[in-house]
Amino acid sequence: MPARLVFVLIPALLLLGYLVLPATAQSQWSSAWPDTDFENTSIDLADVLSGGPPKDGIPSIDDPVFASVAEVYDLPDIEPVISVEVGGEARAYPLRILMWHEIVNDTVNGVPLTITFCPLCNTSIVFERTLDGVVYDFGTTGKLRNSDLVIYDRQTESWWQQFTGTAIVGVMNETQLTPYPSRLESFALFKQRHPNGMIQIPNDGYSRDYGANPYVGYDSRQSPYAFFDDELPTTVPPLSRVVRVNDQVWSLMMVRSHGRIEEGDLVITWEPGQASALDAHQIASSVDIGNVVVQRWTEEGLVDAVYTVDFAFAFHTFYPDSEIRTGTN
Repeated sequence: MPARLVFVLIPALLLLGYLVLPATAQSQWSSAWPDTDFENTSIDLADVLSGGPPKDGIPSIDDPVFASVAEVYDLPDIEPVISVEVGGEARAYPLRILMWHEIVNDTVNGVPLTITFCPLCNTSIVFERTLDGVVYDFGTTGKLRNSDLVIYDRQTESWWQQFTGTAIVGVMNETQLTPYPSRLESFALFKQRHPNGMIQIPNDGYSRDYGANPYVGYDSRQSPYAFFDDELPTTVPPLSRVVRVNDQVWSLMMVRSHGRIEEGDLVITWEPGQASALDAHQIASSVDIGNVVVQRWTEEGLVDAVYTVDFAFAFHTFYPDSEIRTGTN
């Protein structure tokens, strides 16, 4: 059967490997995870859903390949990328690739980073992957908690919550990864800011349908997929987007309507020109959700802050006591 026909016929969650199964007991995981210390955990393991794929069934990219901005002709300007800049070296990681791999382990200008994207929560976060002098690299567990990607480090096989960057199972339990400032922006904006920047390109040619969205219509659903069973927010639609800085959050609609919000030392801006990765079948044809930038005033002027653009239900489940600001509350 042709790959594109399979893409149409198989439901998105099965295609990407997230087969919804009952919560799996620790004893049933031990054969696949013999080096993971399940006794050392800060969560209820019953909250972790087993996925269809095994460990690394959704393969991380550990040796990313790049091309210069001038060499990339098949990435539409409106498509989203996660961009980082380290000491003047700028790289962009298209969501069309991360959609299918979820993790890229890279080193940018000497700084080891892991670039992560969870489609179900719309959460993109870059983490430093050096802890106490040890460089860690990360893969996918094939598990979800609160619809969010659970990753693992290959050095200790501890499990980490992508949304918070905190280890939740194993010898690294309760250890915190350090997030690195990044932007979720259109390819056009990245090119404008970094004309000499580098863009990640597929390692595996066209073996995956890069540019396609297997979660067609996801961000216009009334609620997340049925396996999410936690409480939903009541002040905003569950799959509306919110801009998060630590435990503070603003609805994207509020940011969009203002164009610029200044609060304390934070400056949040919005401009049009970025397609949703989770709307139409082809990302480039998706609705324009715009570009958000969050910066912080320092003695040197404005610098990029760590922020994410998440679905509201995901923020609410991890930060249930934090208010989602809408401009009316």
